[in-house]
Amino acid sequence: MPTSSADDTLALARQLIACRSLTPDDDGALALVEARLAAAGFTCGRVEREGVANLWAVHGASGPLVCFAGHVDVVPPGPRDAWMSDPFVATERDGLLYGRGAADMKGAVAAMVTAAERLADGAAGRLAVLLTADEEGDALHGTAAVVDWLRHRGQRLDYCIVGEPTSTTVFGDTIKNGRRGSLNGTLTVHGVQCHIAYPERGRNAIHAVLPALAELTRLEWDRGNEFFPPTSFQVSNLHAGTGANNVIPGRLELLFNIRFSTESTVAQLKARVHDVLDQHGVAYDLAWSLSGEPFLTGRGRLLAAVTDAVRAVTGVTPQPSTSGGTSDGRFLAAVAGEVVEFGPLNDSIHKVNEQVAVADLGRLSEIYERATRALWSAGEPARGA
Repeated sequence: MPTSSADDTLALARQLIACRSLTPDDDGALALVEARLAAAGFTCGRVEREGVANLWAVHGASGPLVCFAGHVDVVPPGPRDAWMSDPFVATERDGLLYGRGAADMKGAVAAMVTAAERLADGAAGRLAVLLTADEEGDALHGTAAVVDWLRHRGQRLDYCIVGEPTSTTVFGDTIKNGRRGSLNGTLTVHGVQCHIAYPERGRNAIHAVLPALAELTRLEWDRGNEFFPPTSFQVSNLHAGTGANNVIPGRLELLFNIRFSTESTVAQLKARVHDVLDQHGVAYDLAWSLSGEPFLTGRGRLLAAVTDAVRAVTGVTPQPSTSGGTSDGRFLAAVAGEVVEFGPLNDSIHKVNEQVAVADLGRLSEIYERATRALWSAGEPARGA
């Protein structure tokens, strides 16, 4: 059984980085983790959907169930010649470990596995590890599929720690205790195309939507709350016209996104958008897609346990935050009483020369272990709280 969290976590991180696990191919990363967890006494199984592999491993028969969750897939590395070293050969330089996925999130996965191995020795509760190879892509058949499988089995998680890279300036400064929801709209405005010298013969699709669009960008959707900023509406793409300067456009296509807090619901947001468009007499079609509902874990046992563990290991007091994009936490919130995300610095994620501080890997493993032991010691949480 491993004894050094720092050395063993670094070694495992190096092995994981060597796996060319571009979404949704895990390239042996899940088998590597599965073999180690099985040797530590975990019961391991695969949840597979549409060719995507997911690992579910459980240890213990009683006590609070803590779940470590994460992903082994990575985004493409980009041009090889832009990297100082091979992105799939873990390389140490000046106290940093370089490689695709070092920070997002193979370093955290390694820390979770080594923490899980130590926790399995004389465990005082239940521990699960959930890993997917489908997080960086569409995320349709990864954690979402495992959550669906757990719900059908009637399985609930008491606490879930997701190993996303959350630290911003120094290691340990930020814990994500929620994420905003993401609602996308594809708006098609219908006008009448005509010669621009005879505007009375047509209807300019751009002019038709501008007043409504101006109102949507000025709306106060909500005021947020202690943890969330106010909901925001942003246009991401707009296209109209034929490319000629003498033709009134008869059609406009616009993409927008609403990042929303727990103070608003999807139904409320949709209704307000339709109301504004209808009040301005816009002729339109609108297609919606929901990337994820918001989730929030308030000031309870999990946030306190991770905060205390981070402070004890690093001397830094982390601040809760709900900033950033979506994560698999949005799926896990459906089966977990409390969900937070904590991991290494995120300044290099998805970039060329992605890296993680070697010293932070062992500290991260210790934080996961400390937080879990604290949650086990607290006893069973109040169900439905």
